[in-house]
Amino acid sequence: MRFKMLGIITARGGSTGIPGKNIRLLAGKPLIAYTIEAAQKSGMFDRIILSTDCPMIAHIAKRYGCEAPFLRPQELAESTTASLPVIQHAIGWLKEHEGYEAEYVMILQPTSPLRQDFHIKESVNLITSTGADSVVSVAEIPENYSFHKAMHIADGKLTLINGDPVYKRIARRQDITKSYWSVGSIYLFKSHFLFDAETPNFYGEHTVPYIIEAQYIADINEEADWQKAEEALHRINDQK
Repeated sequence: MRFKMLGIITARGGSTGIPGKNIRLLAGKPLIAYTIEAAQKSGMFDRIILSTDCPMIAHIAKRYGCEAPFLRPQELAESTTASLPVIQHAIGWLKEHEGYEAEYVMILQPTSPLRQDFHIKESVNLITSTGADSVVSVAEIPENYSFHKAMHIADGKLTLINGDPVYKRIARRQDITKSYWSVGSIYLFKSHFLFDAETPNFYGEHTVPYIIEAQYIADINEEADWQKAEEALHRINDQK
């Protein structure tokens, strides 16, 4: 590998929707283990680290072979904390304390346990082959939930989401433009954008999509999501 690729797993301890979810057992393993194992199996990273404020999460992550070189400051572990300062802190800590810098960073959220090693490999190949600034995992929005069918109610009046009258809506499904949503499985980018002087960000100017099939999508925030993820894991394992 001619470049350094850093995987950062973000897992704070204070989950409110599902307490302790990052280390709660999902189909027999801690939730965070699925992300660690997929990252390791991909062979794409020269380092995989954890950013957490919780010693127990750090302990379990280390058991599965993930580095946990620091504990995140409490001010970066609130429910309102954005992802950008969390990643900036991790990158800054590694540079200051270990002299380590990577050209590329991939954010790996434990709440996407259906992510497979080949998703990671293909994303890395995509960013290196296209020369893009970033790769973001997306999935197609079902037609029934398309932006083109979205409506808005204001003062008792129904309009399209852009304010146009309802008669202007697209009636034929063949005329609906495909649209996509970010599924949270993969955020891969050139690290220098994190510290852009004007607009620090994860994306740069050139972002390319990595489309993930619906069967590999899970975003665990509530108990109902947990049950769906377990069922999906069993289906995926049965296919292997």
